[in-house]
Amino acid sequence: MKRTELLQEIRKMRFEEAYEGWNAGRLTQAEAAQILGMCERSFRRYLARYEADGLEGLIDRRLEQVSNRRAPVDEVMALTEQYRSRHLGWNVKHFHSWYRRSGGTRSYTWVKKRLQGAKLVPKHEKRGAHRKRRDRSALPGMMIHQDGSTHEWVVGQKWDLIVTMDDATRWHYSMFFVGQEGTASSFRGVHDVITARGLFSSFYSDRGSHYWTTPEADGKVDKENLTQFGRAMKQLGIDMIAAYSPEARGRSERAFGTHQGRLPQELALAGITDMAAANRYLQERYLPAFNAEFAVPAMEAGSAFVPWIGGSLEDILCEQFDRTVGNDNCVRFDGMILQIPADRHRCHYVKARVRVNRYASGALALFHGPRGLAYFTPDGRPITDELQQAA
Repeated sequence: MKRTELLQEIRKMRFEEAYEGWNAGRLTQAEAAQILGMCERSFRRYLARYEADGLEGLIDRRLEQVSNRRAPVDEVMALTEQYRSRHLGWNVKHFHSWYRRSGGTRSYTWVKKRLQGAKLVPKHEKRGAHRKRRDRSALPGMMIHQDGSTHEWVVGQKWDLIVTMDDATRWHYSMFFVGQEGTASSFRGVHDVITARGLFSSFYSDRGSHYWTTPEADGKVDKENLTQFGRAMKQLGIDMIAAYSPEARGRSERAFGTHQGRLPQELALAGITDMAAANRYLQERYLPAFNAEFAVPAMEAGSAFVPWIGGSLEDILCEQFDRTVGNDNCVRFDGMILQIPADRHRCHYVKARVRVNRYASGALALFHGPRGLAYFTPDGRPITDELQQAA
């Protein structure tokens, strides 16, 4: 029984009690009307209808009328059939986004009730007690979140989804799949942000081993003994902030909940099964639609991003290792021997401290201070000037 029908039945029972009290002289019309929560004039109208037609005279006939705003049966059937045939298992908000994109005009609540009425989606229990969330940053670029989520994004395969997003606007600047989250994927996400928008103020992440060194399990991070990623952030002047619980990363966790509820269905609908195609779908279809739907304006006008004018970003967002040049003017690194070629600045670099850069592609480079000495393929073969320019 609907709530309006239930209230009507209750009103009929209460009216009978009030009527008997008034008819027996125990109640005045004003007192009977007060019991029913109405004015005396309404009570007298009820009296006339009751004495003429009995309890049937109290029924609100509007409840028996079909609203002229009710959707046609054909429309409801088409909606439920579309969901059943192509989108089964999608959450309602995700399905409603596709429904509106394809020309639908009904509200989210209408769609949800139609799907629940057809028992295609469940009704969720009431949420728990209210918790106040931390206010978003005031400006874009004040704080950037980065996190990864391992999930079965396509049937039979688990990949890591790496997301780099803005705390102020929820805007996703970078989003891609990799086999396993690590230093290279973190560098890639930050590189995407800086090349698109500029340098940001602070970086917020969990205590993953590629972000932080944690001497004791579940303990505080070591802000002095930096990882490769921590060294790069310090070099860029970006503050790093560690989160100590999933609740502290609530915005990232909620975003991944949305992605896990949408991306597998969309990838399946598009017939995508390999990572390269999935990453193309992210950039071309999913990410623009997600930002358009979920991004919000910043609380204040302006931006905390500043342009990057510091030279080669790739030479910072990479792994760096210090080595001492051997007596043969070579550097030993990762089981390889890297020969320093002759140059016009020095006869040799024996005993000199040099830096080995390892890039995301696996390529290597030797630096003495800011000057590049030599470049190598991932397996240690020298790269000529022609090959370097082509790369």
